[in-house]
Amino acid sequence: MPKRALIEHRPYLLLSLLFAITYFFVMDGKVGGSWLALWKGAGVGFLAVYAAHRGMGREGALIASVMTLGALADVVIEFNFLAGGALFGVAHLIAIWLFLSNRRERPTGSQNAAGVALLIGTPLLAALLTYPLENWYLAALYALILGIMAGSAWTSSFPRYRVGVGAVLFVVSDLAIFAREAERIPLELAEWLVWPLYYSAQFLIVTGVIQTIRKGKD
Repeated sequence: MPKRALIEHRPYLLLSLLFAITYFFVMDGKVGGSWLALWKGAGVGFLAVYAAHRGMGREGALIASVMTLGALADVVIEFNFLAGGALFGVAHLIAIWLFLSNRRERPTGSQNAAGVALLIGTPLLAALLTYPLENWYLAALYALILGIMAGSAWTSSFPRYRVGVGAVLFVVSDLAIFAREAERIPLELAEWLVWPLYYSAQFLIVTGVIQTIRKGKD
């Protein structure tokens, strides 16, 4: 049975990795706008397919929705930054619902402290990085939602060293985007950091959630 499940469902993860890795090497724009955006979206898009096929119950539907919105946002953000950011914001809200409804029963003091640090630190850093750019407050508001998502992921019953770390990588990726937009870091450095961090975050989150759903929560 495990071998059959591996054969049937592993191709979605392999296809996701294939599109994500190859996108990293073509994202300089030489392939063409629309096709390149779809290529980008396919990486997380196949994670959404994986979640839809392997997920079960409400949690499975929620994480599949998170990945679907993430894939759509990956495409839309190439044409409209604010619209893409809004889609990511909605995805984070759904993820917050998922994580808060699966809170760890007895989190330690350090786990709670890390969750609070992510909640407060993420929007604070975003504001410091983007001020006084136009719409810096929108970046801070988005980062507040992102920080809640990351904090709730860290204190959820899903594995911290997969789902929690994935959420932290998502935070670092988006902070790198804000730093790039504010010219706090070189464009070349941001281009090398953002995509690997972001895709790794999504991969860790979805695989951690799905495997926990199927095995039963700790």
